[in-house]
Amino acid sequence: MVNILILISGHLCNAPRPQKEAETLANAGYNVTVRGFWFDPKLIERDRNILINKSFHFSPIIDFQPTYRFTNLKTRIQSRFAKVTYRYLGIFSPNLLGYGVLAMLKVARQAKADLTIVHSEAGLWIGSQLLDEGFLVGVDYEDWFSEDLLPEARINRPIAKLKELEKRLIQTCPYCLTTSYAMAEAMASAYQAPKPTAIYNSFPWAERNHLDRLIKDRKNLAIPSLHWFSQTIGPGRGLEILFQALNFLDLPVEIHLRGNYSDSARKWLEALIPKAWCDRIFIHATVPNAELLSRIAEHDIGLALEIPFCLSRQFTITNKLFQYLQAGLAIVATDTDGQKEIMSQYPRIGYLISPIPEDLANALNKLLSNPERLAVAKNASLQAAKEKFSWEYQTQAILERANLALNRG
Repeated sequence: MVNILILISGHLCNAPRPQKEAETLANAGYNVTVRGFWFDPKLIERDRNILINKSFHFSPIIDFQPTYRFTNLKTRIQSRFAKVTYRYLGIFSPNLLGYGVLAMLKVARQAKADLTIVHSEAGLWIGSQLLDEGFLVGVDYEDWFSEDLLPEARINRPIAKLKELEKRLIQTCPYCLTTSYAMAEAMASAYQAPKPTAIYNSFPWAERNHLDRLIKDRKNLAIPSLHWFSQTIGPGRGLEILFQALNFLDLPVEIHLRGNYSDSARKWLEALIPKAWCDRIFIHATVPNAELLSRIAEHDIGLALEIPFCLSRQFTITNKLFQYLQAGLAIVATDTDGQKEIMSQYPRIGYLISPIPEDLANALNKLLSNPERLAVAKNASLQAAKEKFSWEYQTQAILERANLALNRG
């Protein structure tokens, strides 16, 4: 049997794209193993629940739970040392790219898989090392890593090294994926390479069979509800535009945000909220993967307010947009190249806007003031998901790339 190893840099539950990739390949008859890292006991339980009745395997490379103090201390020291030496001496270390990088490489070497697929910044370096040793490597550019993050977060990043690694893998790996046709075009042009295969971050239509039909988020069903989610609530994700837009809304609406919410994020967010809106804004913790679609489906309008402050944000299409489609929400999305790619194919699902408060408010007012228009948009979202933007439509392309890579290898 052909063995495929997929490497991720964290919990399985926080990696929906590798999950779906693993299941697709395993269901096609490959022996698939995912290796990542454990940090949080609550997320470990979610990982274990995901694996029930799955045809692929997962195990952590290192368990970084708080009880493993020596491991955590050692890792933090390595990471800190790598950052200091890079900042002051310009010396690159793979420890700059994430926790447990060398351990991940060791696991990949030991596995001796027929195909090793990498997904993260650390994976780029590991993939390059494996290529040097004659392994067959695949890469999924979930983000354009060298062109990602806010400017202040890029100061101490090894940008030149990331570009070097990206270029090598995109030019070399026969299994090469990314998140949109716009991203594929841009990366191929930048690196003078073959275009990666675009695989949308969509979700199985069949998951709608498990909607629980419960109301857990909303407080007042008499008024419409907006929903936004990400793994983390914080700056640079479009929330600044949302809260500035509230002053221009004509009708009442509930606003529901979901994501990890730190104390620093709370201080930042509370300063943005207009006083008149405090009782209509609700913050929710993340939920297990199996419940997320049900919670999104409670709402009416999904917000995909990506700010194109970097090329990665300009070209990618995030999970949230596809989950809004799957849940049957009207969508208001900023006009990044990635989001245009979807919205232009089904314009009735909502509105594309410039990333400014007035444009957001105008789009929301059009939907909120016209229940028939809102209903049409919600139905169009479901239609788009069912007809074109479900995971079932992505699987064939993944299998074709895997088969080509393995036959070439």
